[in-house]
Amino acid sequence: MTQQQGWSAPVPPPQRKKRRKWPWVLLGVVLLLAGGCAALIVGIAHEVGEESGREITVTYEVTGDAKDVTITYATYSDGDLSQNQVTDVDPPWRKQLKTKGFVKGGRLVVTTGASGGTVHCRVTADGTTRTATASGVVATAVCDGF
Repeated sequence: MTQQQGWSAPVPPPQRKKRRKWPWVLLGVVLLLAGGCAALIVGIAHEVGEESGREITVTYEVTGDAKDVTITYATYSDGDLSQNQVTDVDPPWRKQLKTKGFVKGGRLVVTTGASGGTVHCRVTADGTTRTATASGVVATAVCDGF
């Protein structure tokens, strides 16, 4: 007689370990965020560079019936502030300057003299206009915010 071997269930093949997907998903999210931040920084740097190199014309104007007017005007250009003063002016008066840099603009201050009168200041810069009026003895009109 032959010896019978016992019946046994077939041995299943070894299961492969499942690879985890979350580290790859996390890596993808991190790469997307880093790429988005880099693109944003490059875009902002480009805009700042363009704006700092853009030149604008600033026009200062003074009108009115006052005599012996004192005019003080300040202009930002290339990060510097230049301030000038003109005295004993009989309006009308006009000055045009070119300015560039990230910070642009300035201020126009017009003061009537001891004889009084009325003065009007007007500043036009980059499509923006500011005006002010002053009347009386040693009265001041200020145009800024451009």
